[in-house]
Amino acid sequence: MLALAVALAALACNSTTQTAAPAFACPGAAAQTDAADATVDADATTDAGTVATDGDAGAPFNVLLFSRTAGFRHASIPTAIAQLMALQATGGYVAEATEDPTQFSPDNLARFQVVVFLLTTGDVLDDDQQAAFEAWIGAGGGYVGVHSAADTEYDWPFYGTLMGAYFLSHPDIQQASVDVEVADQPADLPTMGLPSPWVRTDEWYNFQTNPRPNVTVLATVDESTYTGGTMGADHPITWSHPTGGGGRAFYTAMGHTDESYCEPLFRHLLVGALRWVAGR
Repeated sequence: MLALAVALAALACNSTTQTAAPAFACPGAAAQTDAADATVDADATTDAGTVATDGDAGAPFNVLLFSRTAGFRHASIPTAIAQLMALQATGGYVAEATEDPTQFSPDNLARFQVVVFLLTTGDVLDDDQQAAFEAWIGAGGGYVGVHSAADTEYDWPFYGTLMGAYFLSHPDIQQASVDVEVADQPADLPTMGLPSPWVRTDEWYNFQTNPRPNVTVLATVDESTYTGGTMGADHPITWSHPTGGGGRAFYTAMGHTDESYCEPLFRHLLVGALRWVAGR
């Protein structure tokens, strides 16, 4: 088993993006070294052979961070990019960040094992780009969606299935309790090692439908711990599922705020998601 220590220091880094706003400076960047939150289990199951890989389970895998917006634009996008770029070495991946939809071509997508829809909104890909992405997923590519990835491409049925559920509404940002569902789940899932309950502050999405029948729910938010939830006792907030092409998909509705990307546990979740989707 390969154990990977994920650096928790909120490093300042440069990234290739079309956003002009500077990244949020994580408080106490030099002091965030809690080893208990740093371990990401890299022991991804070996039955994911159809997931696109670079041929070596120990070699870095390639990640495309896509943050184009055609609707609401989150102020936290520069911070999200900066922190995921900062975690490349310890996460075992090589990332490129873009808001250029022409990057969704067959030749370019073939370079990546994972594509992240990072705080995207609205209609971000045209028909040809959608077709290229569908084919890439069909060949085993891995998908990670973060927060408003669920507020993206409402008229593209393939994407709706890949996502699991579309955004409906949200209350004000507030503290809530997240229940991590770990019973009878493989030990390599990104949520392993997280506390339950996990109390944190975020913007808590309500969804148009409950995705549970079609996905593996990894965490729910407890509506009794905040105001504005509309889904009742079963409110999924993070989930995963296999894709039709033999790859893996992961989504978390958390990640609205700059501060989210400074949290060791949320960083643990994101890096674990990248590695799990890549089959590591």
